[in-house]
Amino acid sequence: MPAVSFSVKWPDGEKVEYYSPSTVIISRLDVGKAYPLKDFSNRAQESLCVASERVKEKFGYYCSAASAEQRKIQEKVTELSRKKIDGDVFVIAFTK
Repeated sequence: MPAVSFSVKWPDGEKVEYYSPSTVIISRLDVGKAYPLKDFSNRAQESLCVASERVKEKFGYYCSAASAEQRKIQEKVTELSRKKIDGDVFVIAFTK
């Protein structure tokens, strides 16, 4: 199963690279595009869920790495909300 990393720049300026066990994320996000915080979070969460399901279909178990990335993204969204930082998440790159 081809894995992919995706790099983003959060509204607070932090740049982070995340991991997906499947390339499904590439069909849900575009490099060079900015997404409103909630939209990005929804797209990333859904994509990582689908990716984990694909791992389960192939190997018989869900991908713990995808779940960990989902938690990291949710924690970042919660942190930004707590700090009252809103804005767009910019997709920097995909790396296969």
